[in-house]
Amino acid sequence: MYKEVLHQPIGDLAGVVRAKKPTKLPVVLTRGEVKAVWQHLAAPSWLMASLLYGAGLRLMECLRLRIKDVDFATRQLTVREGKGAHDRVTMLPDSV
Repeated sequence: MYKEVLHQPIGDLAGVVRAKKPTKLPVVLTRGEVKAVWQHLAAPSWLMASLLYGAGLRLMECLRLRIKDVDFATRQLTVREGKGAHDRVTMLPDSV
Protein backbone atom coordinates (compact mmCIF):
# COMPACT_ATOMS: atom_id res chain seq x y z
CA MET A 1 0.00 0.00 0.00
CA TYR A 2 2.75 2.42 0.91
CA LYS A 3 4.77 1.73 -2.21
CA GLU A 4 1.98 1.58 -4.82
CA VAL A 5 -0.75 3.86 -3.47
CA LEU A 6 0.92 6.41 -1.19
CA HIS A 7 4.26 6.43 -3.06
CA GLN A 8 6.23 6.50 0.19
CA PRO A 9 9.06 4.25 1.33
CA ILE A 10 8.10 1.71 3.96
CA GLY A 11 11.29 1.98 5.97
CA ASP A 12 12.98 -0.57 8.18
CA LEU A 13 10.66 -3.35 9.43
CA ALA A 14 13.30 -5.32 11.33
CA GLY A 15 11.94 -4.43 14.79
CA VAL A 16 8.30 -5.13 13.97
CA VAL A 17 6.82 -8.18 15.71
CA ARG A 18 3.72 -9.88 14.33
CA ALA A 19 0.75 -10.35 16.60
CA LYS A 20 0.17 -13.91 17.76
CA LYS A 21 -3.03 -15.65 16.76
CA PRO A 22 -5.03 -16.79 19.78
CA THR A 23 -5.20 -20.54 20.19
CA LYS A 24 -8.70 -21.98 20.29
CA LEU A 25 -9.49 -25.11 22.21
CA PRO A 26 -11.46 -27.75 20.28
CA VAL A 27 -15.01 -28.54 21.36
CA VAL A 28 -15.26 -32.19 22.34
CA LEU A 29 -18.48 -34.01 23.18
CA THR A 30 -18.64 -36.15 26.30
CA ARG A 31 -19.35 -39.88 25.98
CA GLY A 32 -22.90 -39.34 27.21
CA GLU A 33 -23.51 -36.63 24.61
CA VAL A 34 -22.18 -38.87 21.85
CA LYS A 35 -24.45 -41.74 22.94
CA ALA A 36 -27.43 -39.38 23.04
CA VAL A 37 -26.75 -38.29 19.46
CA TRP A 38 -26.30 -41.88 18.25
CA GLN A 39 -29.61 -42.95 19.77
CA HIS A 40 -31.44 -40.64 17.36
CA LEU A 41 -29.75 -42.00 14.22
CA ALA A 42 -31.03 -44.75 11.92
CA ALA A 43 -28.95 -47.56 10.40
CA PRO A 44 -26.90 -45.97 7.59
CA SER A 45 -26.48 -42.64 9.39
CA TRP A 46 -25.46 -44.38 12.62
CA LEU A 47 -22.73 -46.34 10.81
CA MET A 48 -21.33 -43.23 9.17
CA ALA A 49 -21.40 -41.26 12.43
CA SER A 50 -19.64 -44.12 14.22
CA LEU A 51 -16.90 -44.19 11.59
CA LEU A 52 -16.49 -40.41 11.62
CA TYR A 53 -16.20 -40.31 15.39
CA GLY A 54 -14.50 -43.63 16.18
CA ALA A 55 -12.02 -43.86 13.32
CA GLY A 56 -11.38 -40.14 12.98
CA LEU A 57 -12.52 -40.01 9.36
CA ARG A 58 -13.39 -36.85 7.51
CA LEU A 59 -16.76 -36.75 5.76
CA MET A 60 -15.45 -37.31 2.22
CA GLU A 61 -13.16 -40.10 3.44
CA CYS A 62 -16.17 -41.86 4.91
CA LEU A 63 -18.22 -41.39 1.75
CA ARG A 64 -15.43 -42.84 -0.43
CA LEU A 65 -14.98 -46.01 1.63
CA ARG A 66 -15.34 -49.26 -0.29
CA ILE A 67 -15.79 -52.84 0.87
CA LYS A 68 -12.18 -53.69 0.04
CA ASP A 69 -10.99 -50.85 2.30
CA VAL A 70 -12.36 -52.59 5.40
CA ASP A 71 -10.20 -55.34 6.92
CA PHE A 72 -12.10 -57.13 9.70
CA ALA A 73 -9.23 -59.52 10.47
CA THR A 74 -6.86 -56.75 11.56
CA ARG A 75 -9.66 -54.26 12.39
CA GLN A 76 -8.26 -51.61 10.06
CA LEU A 77 -9.66 -49.18 7.52
CA THR A 78 -7.67 -48.06 4.51
CA VAL A 79 -8.45 -44.45 3.64
CA ARG A 80 -7.57 -43.76 0.03
CA GLU A 81 -6.76 -40.25 -1.20
CA GLY A 82 -7.58 -38.52 2.07
CA LYS A 83 -6.46 -35.02 2.95
CA GLY A 84 -3.52 -34.07 0.79
CA ALA A 85 -4.25 -36.97 -1.60
CA HIS A 86 -2.44 -39.41 0.71
CA ASP A 87 -3.47 -42.92 1.69
CA ARG A 88 -3.52 -43.91 5.34
CA VAL A 89 -4.60 -46.74 7.58
CA THR A 90 -6.73 -46.21 10.68
CA MET A 91 -8.46 -48.41 13.21
CA LEU A 92 -11.94 -49.87 12.87
CA PRO A 93 -13.92 -49.05 16.04
CA ASP A 94 -15.21 -51.95 18.18
CA SER A 95 -18.75 -50.59 18.09
CA VAL A 96 -18.87 -50.89 14.30
